[in-house]
Amino acid sequence: PGDSGKVTTVVATPGQGPDRPQEVSYTDIKVIGNGSFGVVYQARLIDSQEMVAIKKVLQDKRFKNRELQIMRKLDHCNIVRLRFFFYSSGEKKDEVYLNLVLDFVPETVYRVARHFNKAKSIIPIIYVKVYMYQLFRSLAYIHSQGVCHRDIKPQNLLVDPETAILKLCDFGSAKQLIRGEPNVSYICSRYYRAPELIFGATDYTANIDIWSAGCVLAELLLGQPIFPGDSGVDQLVEIIKYEVSQ
Repeated sequence: PGDSGKVTTVVATPGQGPDRPQEVSYTDIKVIGNGSFGVVYQARLIDSQEMVAIKKVLQDKRFKNRELQIMRKLDHCNIVRLRFFFYSSGEKKDEVYLNLVLDFVPETVYRVARHFNKAKSIIPIIYVKVYMYQLFRSLAYIHSQGVCHRDIKPQNLLVDPETAILKLCDFGSAKQLIRGEPNVSYICSRYYRAPELIFGATDYTANIDIWSAGCVLAELLLGQPIFPGDSGVDQLVEIIKYEVSQ
């Protein structure tokens, strides 16, 4: 995707339902995010005039894309919906990119909280309640499907300021946890990592998402991360200090 005015038409598979590829056209393309994973674009669907986000990631042909597999089975009002997906070729020969066409939601809890912080005020408690309720609803749903998000943080909680609807996004670290099968411990962003992850456990459960959600709640109430620290040790010290002071 390059210049904003031109229309791009691709053959894409719907995110849910039967595999019936269809033509999808979009325009007004602009980059809204960059990460180690790839690029996120914003675009407008020609048919419905709706805004969408397109997450473009390099696809290793040897593996199935875990994020795609998980997104295809999730369907909940508090989770960004995978509308379509399609593949595109890269600059280099043999490079294949997976493009996930997702709901576009304009804001994040991170930016909303920062807005109040900069104004030297605290986020109204009604917002905290409404956001947390929806976050826990999304977690109850994905956990009932056996999926652990593994990267709950304010940046991954999208919100529409007009409706206050929250949608959990970025399933790039998510995994179907199976009891008895080990998992990597070096996931989840610092400040939001459960003690068992800091200790390097590989047999953790979806409860790590609940810890992260608790850290988000505390951060919204405090106006800053509850367990800051540059290293795991620093974070553990903060957690223990907090435990002792209660």
